[in-house]
Amino acid sequence: MKENKSKYQLVVNHVVDRIRSEEYRNGDRIPSINDFRQQYQLSRDTVFAGLRELMSKGIISASQGVGYFVNSTEIGSRRHIFLLFNELNEFKEDLYNSFMEAAGSSVSVELYFHNYNRKVFETLVRDANHKYTDYIIMSGKFEGVGPLLGSLSGNVYLLDHFHPELIGKYSGVFQNFEKDTYEALRSGLELIRKYQRIFMVQREEKEPLERYDGLRRFCEENGFSHNYISGTKERPIDQGDVYIVVKDQDLVALLKQAAVQELIPGLDFGIISYNDTPLKELLSGGITTLSTDFKLMGRTMAGFLSSKEIHTVENPWMLNVRKSL
Repeated sequence: MKENKSKYQLVVNHVVDRIRSEEYRNGDRIPSINDFRQQYQLSRDTVFAGLRELMSKGIISASQGVGYFVNSTEIGSRRHIFLLFNELNEFKEDLYNSFMEAAGSSVSVELYFHNYNRKVFETLVRDANHKYTDYIIMSGKFEGVGPLLGSLSGNVYLLDHFHPELIGKYSGVFQNFEKDTYEALRSGLELIRKYQRIFMVQREEKEPLERYDGLRRFCEENGFSHNYISGTKERPIDQGDVYIVVKDQDLVALLKQAAVQELIPGLDFGIISYNDTPLKELLSGGITTLSTDFKLMGRTMAGFLSSKEIHTVENPWMLNVRKSL
């Protein structure tokens, strides 16, 4: 049975009006579904539709088997956002802070992490349904997420890793990992020419393989040998090689091995590290980085909230050339 959309507003107004008059305060219990049915002569579905809207705005919360309670008296906040990241790191923190600053005080945000666990990802998304007005999701490499996203009750936006089959269905700002890697290497071609072989160093279970697709395309066009390896720990370095590293642990292991072999980055071998940090400006005289602008990504996502149109935006990359290349 479909809820009567003109009548469920009676439930919403009941709660909102009593919050405004300060009859309801934070933590107060509101009437039960049966109480609302009897008071306003509504169906169960219609009452529940009103409660869902209140939960989606963060105004009330539910305690299973107990009832519904006032969760926030800030009823002027029209957007209650579920924000799901794959992990917390320095770059995602930049993204989050930028998004929050650009979105402003008119939104409330609850941040979650799935840590690349598909079961956790699906559980968090399902549990969030009907509780928020907007869902901003960083799905990573997970495939086949379309039906799950389609079940969500509010606006859905995608971050960082965009799947082709979802283009045109949801707004998203993302990295084009293949294109970014290819174009970055092309921009540094004159420096890279002094090397013979290029290694992509990343762990396949977490990272996008499209990066290696970009490397392979660059190497095939310019006559470089290439390979894909999962780590650099205790791996001997051959002169004339370039290493493109994703994880900082592999960068550190590479620099330690270079010290053991008395090799100099940028002279005997090359290093390009994904994602720039202030520390990489100083390590070994400066580590060349390939990085997207996470702060811009956050600002772009915040801009989507005020638009009813679907936007697909590639976040720009930067190759910061330093002594390691």
